[in-house]
Amino acid sequence: MRPLILSTSDIEGGAARAAYRLHQGLCSIDVPSQMLVRSKSSGDRTVIADKSLKTKLGPPSTGLPLRKYPKRERKLFSTQWFPDNIATRVKALDPDIVNLHWVCNGFVRVETLAQLNKPLVWTLQDMWPFTGGCHYTGDCDRYQNNCGSCPQLNSSQDKDLSRDVWQRKQKAWRDANLTIVTPSHWMADCVKASSLFRDRRVEVIPFCLDTDVYRPIDRSVARDLLRLPQDKQLVLFGALSATADRRKGFHLLIPALKRLSEAGWSERVELVVFGSDEPENPVDLGFKAHYLGSFGDDLSLSIVYSAADVTIVPSLYESFGQTASEALSCGTPVVTFDATGPKDIVDSHQNGYLVKPYDIEDLARGIAWVLEDQERHEKLCRQARQKAEVAFPLDRQARLYQSLFNQLIADD
Repeated sequence: MRPLILSTSDIEGGAARAAYRLHQGLCSIDVPSQMLVRSKSSGDRTVIADKSLKTKLGPPSTGLPLRKYPKRERKLFSTQWFPDNIATRVKALDPDIVNLHWVCNGFVRVETLAQLNKPLVWTLQDMWPFTGGCHYTGDCDRYQNNCGSCPQLNSSQDKDLSRDVWQRKQKAWRDANLTIVTPSHWMADCVKASSLFRDRRVEVIPFCLDTDVYRPIDRSVARDLLRLPQDKQLVLFGALSATADRRKGFHLLIPALKRLSEAGWSERVELVVFGSDEPENPVDLGFKAHYLGSFGDDLSLSIVYSAADVTIVPSLYESFGQTASEALSCGTPVVTFDATGPKDIVDSHQNGYLVKPYDIEDLARGIAWVLEDQERHEKLCRQARQKAEVAFPLDRQARLYQSLFNQLIADD
């Protein structure tokens, strides 16, 4: 059985890392996996970069249809209309099954899926595969019908770009041999409610990680390496473009931190932010903040998580929430909302705290609860690592995919 994983990148960003981790896991159990990407950053020989002219022209061309919507929200919206070279590459590689991950930014055209002539498994990194172009729908439920009048496009027209993309998907994928895998039960529920995928088979397999790399490192050593204070409790927040992407919830963390500061925590706690450089005019958080910038490797991230006393994941929407699982694997408790993907990861009062969705007071309460009792905190740290060792090892995910792939190939 020879799977081929399609991903826009191999290790740049959370979606790419999730795909690459699966690839690594499959290889580790002797499944001859290959990975086809547009942008290759690793030195892995089993990762193949498509360097065709079409692939190079895809990213600058994919946003052209959006020029008709100058008043649109400045959120990611993908049309995937530009021709690609993927069907030709897949035919040459001749895998037994194709596993798509995040394939936007001009990498795989909507119509290409019907040309692959292989059993397809799509691992959903966000909601784009079943919407008319947006990657997270927010409060909009038009994906349950046929999109149109798209709020992200600021459109009042039923027959707008989102309707066009939705119709292209419906037509192109109607007869595809396609199975959906989601990393969380929340995402599976969204898939089952969608007009494009509600009749598809849906499996839930959580994203996993290398628990030998993401492991607890002595906190004092980690802090020395990062030049962080030893005498403070450190609250960690991080994501790609951590403070700029509203979906990541920094705007909810700010007032929660101010509540803690007003409650007398300002001398005991400091904030650590990774994934973002310090802004020119940093907002007053009520605490001293350390901005670490971005890290591109897993070892550095494990040091960051290990340095913290608690990791906060205040995202509005996450398909899974790898920041939460990575933190747990490093023995750091997690505070996150009892909503979307992260609620599958954190067990409240066992290895963290599940906050009433988007309640700032309860977010502050959860952070305080994790930090205020040293003996309880040490127990939370132990149980965080135990959860990761059981739920998120790479070989568990790989074997679940191996079983699914074998079944689909046999049924083809």
